[in-house]
Amino acid sequence: MEPDDLVSDRVQELIDDMIETMRAASGAGLAATQVGEGLRIAVLEVRANGRYPYKPALPLTVAVNPVVTVASDSPTFMINEGCLSVPLRGDVRRHMDVTVSHLDRNGDPVTLHVRGLTAGTWQHEVDHLDGVLFIDRVEDPHTLTTWEEFENHHRRAFLTRLEEAGWYTSDPGGAATDTVPRRSYDAS
Repeated sequence: MEPDDLVSDRVQELIDDMIETMRAASGAGLAATQVGEGLRIAVLEVRANGRYPYKPALPLTVAVNPVVTVASDSPTFMINEGCLSVPLRGDVRRHMDVTVSHLDRNGDPVTLHVRGLTAGTWQHEVDHLDGVLFIDRVEDPHTLTTWEEFENHHRRAFLTRLEEAGWYTSDPGGAATDTVPRRSYDAS
């Protein structure tokens, strides 16, 4: 998408509609391809999210033409992912240290260094823009579950794996909190 195309009312309304849809569904992100638009636009945000309470906060971000570049020494981690387009969850191996370059909704260039679960969220949304669903990346189909099965039988083990790897911690009340800087959302 060209920066000049972003100023059109149609594209700006699409972005607003995507944000509204993502928030209404308690998603962490939404790609234009998920709403039937063949544009390279994604919106991402994580805030007090009941669907993903373990994810660190991610400010509202509109990403046009996003490109994810994996750090050469990036570790990988098996993240149990869900999706607004698929009523399932499953384990997907994601890089935990990436750089994302994109244009914002005004056409200004942005480069972000992201780590941890936030890096996985970015990869998930860019995959959508490339025509790839998370279920295409699931290595073991036995990990596919419904959301209810995950909550009832697998969530605790997933959170334990995250905590043991240093990508998550919870306060005594169980709410997600940021831990080590290696999983921060760094806009440098």
